[in-house]
Parts: sequence; C-alpha cells; structure tokens
Amino acid sequence: MRDRLSMLGLDRIAELTHFACTSEDINSASYALTVKRAVEEVWLPGLDAVIAKLRELSVEHADAAMLSRTHGQPATPSTMGKELAVFAWRLERVRGQIAASDYLAKFSGATGTWSAHLAADPDVNWPEVAREYIEGLGLGFNLLTTQIESHDWQVELYDRVRHAGGILHNLATDIWTYISLGYFAQIPVAGATGSSTMPHKINPIRFENAEANLEIAGALLNSLSQTLVTSRMQRDLTDSTTQRNIGVAFGHSLLALDNLRRGLNAISLSRDVLLADLDVNWEVLAEAIQTVIRAEVVAGRSTISDPYALLKELTRGHRVGAADLAEFVRGLEIGDAAKQRLLALTPATYVGIAEQLAK
Repeated sequence: MRDRLSMLGLDRIAELTHFACTSEDINSASYALTVKRAVEEVWLPGLDAVIAKLRELSVEHADAAMLSRTHGQPATPSTMGKELAVFAWRLERVRGQIAASDYLAKFSGATGTWSAHLAADPDVNWPEVAREYIEGLGLGFNLLTTQIESHDWQVELYDRVRHAGGILHNLATDIWTYISLGYFAQIPVAGATGSSTMPHKINPIRFENAEANLEIAGALLNSLSQTLVTSRMQRDLTDSTTQRNIGVAFGHSLLALDNLRRGLNAISLSRDVLLADLDVNWEVLAEAIQTVIRAEVVAGRSTISDPYALLKELTRGHRVGAADLAEFVRGLEIGDAAKQRLLALTPATYVGIAEQLAK
C-alpha cells in the first residue's frame, strides 16, 4: 500500500500506511465487514427463503388434520399447517436476533491503549478519530480491547446461527419422518435416480443432505464460539487459525438452507394418508372425554370419580374404534350437551384452534 501511494506521487503521506496500527486493527474491521455482508446479503436471504416456504405451506395445510406423535406414540391430533407454522415461528424469532447482531471492530493499536498514537501527537482525540472511522465503515466501535477485538460479537452471532441450524435440523428430521410415514409424497424429478438397485424409490436426499451439512456447520460454529471467547493475556494466535473456518461453517449452513428450500418445494401432502391414520386411532379422544367428565363433575352434572383412570382402563394398550367410544360415551353420567359434543367429535375434528394458529 505504501508503494502504491508512492507511485501515485503521494510520498508525503506514504509513511502513514499502517500508522500506529497492529494487524488486528486491520483484521477486526475486515472480518466484521466480511461476516456482516455474508450474513446480511447471503445467509439471511437463504434463511428467509426457507421461512417463506414454511409460511406458505402452513397456510396451505392449515386445515389438514393429522395424528400427532408424542414420544412416537399416537397423541392429540393437530394439523400439518400448524406443525409447520411452529418451525416458521421458531426460525423467525432467532432470525430477528441474528438480524440485530453487532459487528464490532477496534482501532486502538498494539494493546488497545492508543500509546503510539499519543506519542506521535498528544493533541489528537484518537479514540474519537478511531470511532468516526470504524462507524463510517458501518461497523460498531469497540472502545475497550486488548491487542485484539474481543470477538464476543462473533461468539454471539455463531451461537445464534448454530441455534437456527438446530431448529432447521429438527425441521429436516421431522419432514423426513413425515415422508417415511407417507404423510408427504415426494414429487419425482425427471432423470433422477432414487436408488441404484430399487427403481421405485425416491430418497429424501434433500433433507438428509441438510441434516449432514447442518451438523458440520454446527460443529464448526461451536468450535468458533468456544475458541474465540478466550485469548491469553493481551493476545494469542488461536483465533487466527480458527477464523479461517468462518466461511466453511457458513458454507455448509448455506448448503443446508438450499437443500431444505428445494426439498420443501418437492413434497406433496397426502391428505388421504393423514385421515386414514386418524381413523385407526380413535383412542386419542380419551383425553377429550376425561377432560369433559372433569368439567361436568365440577359443574355438578356428574359424580364420576377419577375419570383419568376410567379412560385409561378403556384405551391404554389397545385400539378403540368409533363404535366402542360412542357406546362408552352414551353410558356416561354427564349432561346431554356434553354428551352430544363428545359424540360429534372425531379424531379429524379434535384439533382445537390448530387451523387458526397456522394461519
């Protein structure tokens, strides 16, 4: 840079190149600018594309009743739209935190004291000059540092991106599971090979690739956070090697985002499968029945004791059909309005306000 200035006839100021700087005055601003642009111009738009698709699918499938599974077992029904909306909701919250991230830099010399600056010219307000310069780059100014900017903003950012990656990983595994259950059918891609030996297969490769890339990204981001938070005394070089992997971590995360977006665009909901699954799990209405009984007892319209145990005996460990439940409800000592409400209930309609939540 000094030679370039001399070539331009600016020899008089050429010696100001790297004036009173340590390498970290340059590096901290460079990394902050690079990471800021990467997150704001590339990574966040990638995340936004996934969130937008999830929002679209949430509304589209808001009324698609499905059997929930808690601990892998049949549970109170929901709708597919509501379950996808949960992921959109979670991701939007973390996205807001990431979008509000600080990107800090220092410009205070060898150990953050402006010592050389003052030795050269004690009449200049060097901290203010540095602040004006760093903020002019669109970055936050870190006043109190050692030789290095302390990297805390990086730790915060990478932890949040890793958190988003964990949510995305959860999304990938859930969609994979829904595909395996037949809830989603994959839309065939012309010319694609699903299996080297089984022509019928369409492997959920987008979601599996996303999983793997998110795991690699998460491991790297975790390593970055753990390493960058510490620097021995006023400076060691553990951060120098570590920071060279920032792009690798974001690269794997971007691959995952791309796979998820493409995967979500290539699935079709099989509503008939969802309804068939609900129709063989009428026992999930046991929750509704025992809860209604409790309310009836409180209202003085029933004297049934321990309704939970009553429904447990009826339903635990075996299937109960529509006719079985109807007969059971008709024989209950509860008010007529409550009884009719229960008789009208089906697994497909026992979804609470799931549709409204999805929308």
